[in-house]
Amino acid sequence: MFTNLENDENQVEGTGQEYLVFRLGTQEYGIDILKVQEIRGYDAQSVTRIANVPSFIKGVTNLRGIIVPIVDMRIKFNLESVEYNHQTVVVILNLESRVVGVVVDGVSDVLMLQPSHISAAPQFGTAFSTEYLTGIGTLGERMLILVDIEKLMTSDEMALVENAIA
Repeated sequence: MFTNLENDENQVEGTGQEYLVFRLGTQEYGIDILKVQEIRGYDAQSVTRIANVPSFIKGVTNLRGIIVPIVDMRIKFNLESVEYNHQTVVVILNLESRVVGVVVDGVSDVLMLQPSHISAAPQFGTAFSTEYLTGIGTLGERMLILVDIEKLMTSDEMALVENAIA
């Protein structure tokens, strides 16, 4: 569906880390591009619901013989729900311990951020957990919340999914 996510005008010269930029509402998030296997349009018909899993798990899908849990990032991040549309996509992640799909409102591009463009994640005390954030990336007027997707998808909650589909 998306063959070229590179957008040269958003690239920064030199060496840095590349992030896939996705949207949830008006906020942009970035995840390490090396964790991304593919991007697919979201098809609710291809997702099978599983009982007794956390609400952010939409279900599982069969991706070329691999059973892949599908996580709704809006629910995971406690955001209001929206109608899925033609821009809604599933980002298939190839993580150290599993393959996982995450449903997002859309993807925009791939950005390379220099270390100087990344600030530490702000601390909000106990009211809000920042353990899954690696920092805040800024590039001009754009601000990205950088997510440690590996840590987010290997949480204890995800272990419940592994047990349910095993």
